[in-house]
This record gives sequence, structure tokens and C-alpha cells, in this order.
Amino acid sequence: MAIVMDAEALNTFMREVFQQVADDFEVDHVAENEITMRLLTGHRHLRPGGTVSGPSMFALADVAAYLVTLAMIGPKALAVTTNCSIDFMRKPVSGVNLIAQARLLKLGKQLSVTDVMIYSEGSDKPVARASLTYAIPPAKVA
Repeated sequence: MAIVMDAEALNTFMREVFQQVADDFEVDHVAENEITMRLLTGHRHLRPGGTVSGPSMFALADVAAYLVTLAMIGPKALAVTTNCSIDFMRKPVSGVNLIAQARLLKLGKQLSVTDVMIYSEGSDKPVARASLTYAIPPAKVA
């Protein structure tokens, strides 16, 4: 299956459709069924103790699964999360961005299933792992 949206197209899509959070995320690389992106961490992403919060890591995993799906099917803004399981494995390194590597495991007509690994930038030890399922809106019938 061919890539429909590259990194530039996905970043533009986020700025157009999700202005409220677009500045938090940046797509670095898109390959067939894979995406690498980052959470541009700031003070609003931190929890007491100065580490990146769980909800911020969840958001990164969710956006990565969404965008790897769109990379393969095109700009369908109404694709939605139907399931997510996330394991937090270690404390993220303070003061650095988080990197998500998402891999599309299955892409069907109605659902996509994605595995996402999250790392502190510069580290090869994962801080979280998530499995997400997205519902894909049906094609419009003319």
C-alpha cells in the first residue's frame, strides 16, 4: 500500500484541523505503515516532580496512531479512537522531547490497529508502549 500523506502533509493537516494542539506535535518521518514523530514538551506537559505527565504521553501515542493511519488512507478527520491500552515503563528524561515510533499492524476498511513505542529523545529505552485501535469513517457513497 502506498503512502498517501507524507510528513509535510500530516504536519499541515494538524495545523489546519487541530490548531489547539498542532504546536505540541511534529511528524519527523513517514514510511509505509510507520511514522516517527515527537511531542515538543513544554511546561504544560509536566506533572509535579518535573516529568512528562501520563496524559501527555497518551496524547502522543494517540496522535501517532491517528497520523500513521491517515498517512495510509488520506485526510479523514473523523477517524476516532475506539480502544487504547498503554503501559508506562519508566520515567521520561527531564527536559527533552518525547519520540513516538508508531507501526500500523492492521489496516482494514473499518479499523486500524497500531503499536506505538515512546522514548525520551536520545534514549533507546522506552518510557511507554501503547496499542490503539481507530475506527475509520465509511467512504461517502455518491
